[in-house]
Amino acid sequence: MLYEMVKFVAAPMAHVMWRPHISGAYHVPAKGPAILAANHLAVIDSFLLPALLPRHVTFAAKSEYFSGNPVSQWFMRLGGSLPTDRETATAAQAMLDGAAELLERGELFGIHPEGTRSPDGRLYRGKIGVAWLALKTGAPVLPVALSGTEKVLPAGAKVPRFAKIGIKIGAPMTFKGDYKNARDRRRVTDEIMVEIQKLSGQEYVAAYAASVKAGMS
Repeated sequence: MLYEMVKFVAAPMAHVMWRPHISGAYHVPAKGPAILAANHLAVIDSFLLPALLPRHVTFAAKSEYFSGNPVSQWFMRLGGSLPTDRETATAAQAMLDGAAELLERGELFGIHPEGTRSPDGRLYRGKIGVAWLALKTGAPVLPVALSGTEKVLPAGAKVPRFAKIGIKIGAPMTFKGDYKNARDRRRVTDEIMVEIQKLSGQEYVAAYAASVKAGMS
């Protein structure tokens, strides 16, 4: 009930402030599970799809978003995000197990395969959690490209800005393979990232965004 009440307020606000242009929304199934795999440009990314799509979407978001910056806390709690600790394999697996349970109940789950925001607007190598979920549950993956969100809430900003954003949702992708097999997980993840790149038009970088950020600092 709280999610619906918040969405009732958040969706009109998002339309007024950011004038979203959404294409491919018809790819989102009216019922049943699906994984929305999106690029990641800003904290607000994990809030937008839950706010703008008609079905409930639970997103994975790093645990730091739930503490510190009050703006990010607000967005994450409004969107019903699932916190994940990226520092430990145990915590990451716990998040994936929780996501698998959501999908097995027929719900929608959103994830940013890059694992962290792009440091420079380019698209970075995906982490294999998205493939683990797709192969483990059999749920289709919808590639999603967000644009303009880095202008709404740039890194370090505390107040959202007015800007026009775009959301492109691609056709569902289904995969065969063993979720326990590392090669299958890597192959599926790379195929998903190719489709995200086609939708977003971003330059692709065959490195993890987190590693690039670490090198910058």
